[in-house]
Amino acid sequence: MKPTARWIPYFLVAPAFAIFSLAILGPIIATFGLSLTDWDGFSTPSFVGFENFVRAFNDKIYMNSYWHAGIYIAATLVLEVVVGLLLAGLVSSKRNTTFYRVAFFTPVMLPLVVISVLWTFLLNPDLGILNRILGNLGLESWQHIWLGDQSTALLSISVISGWIFAGFYMAIFYAGFQRIPSTIIESARLDGASEWQLLRGIKIPMIKNLTEVAILLCFTGGIQVFDLVYVLTNGGPYDTTQVPTTYLVRVVFRDQQMGYGSALAVILTLVVVGVGLIYNKVRTKADAVVEY
Repeated sequence: MKPTARWIPYFLVAPAFAIFSLAILGPIIATFGLSLTDWDGFSTPSFVGFENFVRAFNDKIYMNSYWHAGIYIAATLVLEVVVGLLLAGLVSSKRNTTFYRVAFFTPVMLPLVVISVLWTFLLNPDLGILNRILGNLGLESWQHIWLGDQSTALLSISVISGWIFAGFYMAIFYAGFQRIPSTIIESARLDGASEWQLLRGIKIPMIKNLTEVAILLCFTGGIQVFDLVYVLTNGGPYDTTQVPTTYLVRVVFRDQQMGYGSALAVILTLVVVGVGLIYNKVRTKADAVVEY
């Protein structure tokens, strides 16, 4: 066997490509094929063309689910990315950081289902700790059925998500701060810069790429959120917390509309990929302008 043979690279790549085709490419093609049919999962599928896609764009619940996902993303950009950035700045200003890093990162390591169940008890309107604290403080007017009130359900989910994932983004930003040369930080401190000035004027600008990646992760993760919403509210009350993934699961497993559910999955995939491509294009143009 000649090591310079042209077919050797293809031979080496073939196993990985086979696994990719079986696990990723095959299901994508199969899902698109099913999206063109009317199928309940048991009978013979019947071809309906693009009717499922037309139905999806006329489905108010499905369209509103993207609006809910957008609100969730906007809230988590603040509660996760911004708070994580501030926590990283706070932790990086301390000498012994192990306790703080472990404490803030612990919620990320817990299963989301467990966290969701715990928060369900905390926000319980009758026995929940939050309403009891508000009652003891004489703030009965602030008490709510947090996960059952249309005006507070989505906000409550966003706050819980922020409590969980702020530590994740803190870890990312903290790692970025550690890569900044210590001579720059020490020089700024000698010039009288406060920790806030260091964070705003030196640390954040020097981890710009990490910040952009964190924002993209928040966008793509927010539009795909499922388990947190499913356990806490299952899309309720009255579909006010319905997001694309929870509605897709309802259509497929409760309504047994496999063809329509596949169309919803295709649309969601295109949205996620489209957001990623557009964001990457905007970043590339912005970097080109800065370099110019």
